[in-house]
Amino acid sequence: MKKRFTEEQIIGFLREADAGIPVKDLCRRHGFSEASYYLWRGKYGGMNVSDAKRLKTLESENTRLKKLLAEAMLEQEVTREVLRKKW
Repeated sequence: MKKRFTEEQIIGFLREADAGIPVKDLCRRHGFSEASYYLWRGKYGGMNVSDAKRLKTLESENTRLKKLLAEAMLEQEVTREVLRKKW
């Protein structure tokens, strides 16, 4: 899924809202919904750009590790099945 806004842009939007711009005006000006704003605020609220980049790298590493674990568990289960059939 392609995202329209980068983490840097999103954090910029949140900072604009913190500066006092009404959320409705901010959403209208930049072309996103209020629901998106509140989701972003929940995820990126209080972060710097470097924090957001670090979060993104950690999430991708976590996804990779989960895939590796799933593959290892599947391989282990297949090995068990083969050993059960041999005996």
